[in-house]
Amino acid sequence: MNMLKIVVISMVLASLIGCEVLPKRDPAFAPTQAVDLRPPQQTNGAIYQSGYDMRLFEDHTAKRVGDILTIKLDENTKAKKKADLDASKDNSISVTAPNIMGVDPSLLFGKDLSATLASKHEFLGEGQANQSNSLTGNISVTVVEVLPNGNLKIRGEKRVTLNDGSEYIRLSGIVRTIDIDAANTILSSKVADATIMYTGDGSVADSSKVGWFAKFFLSPIFPF
Repeated sequence: MNMLKIVVISMVLASLIGCEVLPKRDPAFAPTQAVDLRPPQQTNGAIYQSGYDMRLFEDHTAKRVGDILTIKLDENTKAKKKADLDASKDNSISVTAPNIMGVDPSLLFGKDLSATLASKHEFLGEGQANQSNSLTGNISVTVVEVLPNGNLKIRGEKRVTLNDGSEYIRLSGIVRTIDIDAANTILSSKVADATIMYTGDGSVADSSKVGWFAKFFLSPIFPF
């Protein structure tokens, strides 16, 4: 009977997990509400109403809150660091027993009372680190704020769900309208204060993570 309960509970949990088909959304990279440009209700009988304008001779690049901008991801970073340390220290101390009333103490005690102390310390350390990262692709973001100097604050994310997990690309930063080309795109290298995140979840991502027990042996608090 207990085995039957376990099977039923497992099936219910599996069905609940299967219902969650949409990946989670990060509110820090969520789009914002676009500016309402609908014409106000006409009350004075005029053709042109204040608060509503038509830009007939303006391009279609992003410049207002809620506009969409495409970021071309072209990130290539390389870092290399090497450190060598070789330190040594030698100490030597020799103490000779003084004469007692002009008599050598070795004659009184039958043995040599002089002492010698020596110590030697050596340390040799070497470290080297190499890191290389590359990220290419496109991601469309929205304008969330127009700064007083005309720059645009942008943010957005792309969520792709595969068979065994989801991939997330998140981006935020500040861009200049002058850097946006006619196709309404801009290179990621021209995004100021950029935050670019490429993460994932699911069984594939979990299999590449270090377990908590292994993290203990790799942490600085492990004494050996």
